[in-house]
Amino acid sequence: MTEADLHAWLDGELPEDRRDDVERHLADNPDDARRFDRYRAQRAVLGKSFGALLDRPVPDALLRPFAPATVTVLRPKRRMAVWALALAASLLVFLAGGAAGWLAHGWTGNGAGSSAFVADAVAAHRVFVVEVRHPVEVGADQEAHLVGWLSKRLGKPLRAPRLASRGYDLVGGRLLSDAQGPAAQLMYQDAAGRRITLYVRPSTNGSDTSFRFAQDGNVQAFYWRDNGLAWAVTGDLDRVTLSNIAEEVYGALNS
Repeated sequence: MTEADLHAWLDGELPEDRRDDVERHLADNPDDARRFDRYRAQRAVLGKSFGALLDRPVPDALLRPFAPATVTVLRPKRRMAVWALALAASLLVFLAGGAAGWLAHGWTGNGAGSSAFVADAVAAHRVFVVEVRHPVEVGADQEAHLVGWLSKRLGKPLRAPRLASRGYDLVGGRLLSDAQGPAAQLMYQDAAGRRITLYVRPSTNGSDTSFRFAQDGNVQAFYWRDNGLAWAVTGDLDRVTLSNIAEEVYGALNS
């Protein structure tokens, strides 16, 4: 598996018949999987910061020095424009490097970013996914009431992301509590009866949209902070599949 294959997969440009090969490679190579989780998170940060700028073609003025040799005399004003564009490109690279440095540091403190948060998420997942008759307090048939109720208790506007594209439908949710105060759990289930949960609680530690990974036995979780909330996507799934679901959740929450 080449780096080009991995990056094409990350960019969504790999032919569909080769995607399974890449996902198997990542499942068998946790170091590569962690590295590309960081790349995905970095793309999310840069996307929020620079938006469509990242997808624009490189300006012709910056490409010109690398084009086949031609003799071009720049007028003074044009030369200044080229230098300005080069400076802008340099700043973009610098900012991208700064974002990568930020993504490499861990969460700290006793708030929603600490290891206690994901431990609470995993514990709640284990308790409720095995319930048959009472997996949730409020079912998906009352989604508007569920979301309004949990939003009020958390003090933040909450949404129940749509995960049908990943094969999961909302079962419902419930209000929970931990050492930090109120928390919420949303539960989803696929056609085979497999369940995943989203654990949410308010965060006062700012945003850190990079995904963090945790594993406890057969249960894995990806967690992050954004828009005043800390989120954890938890399930008994392989890492690549759960990462894709977490990315879907993040995208739905920020669309």
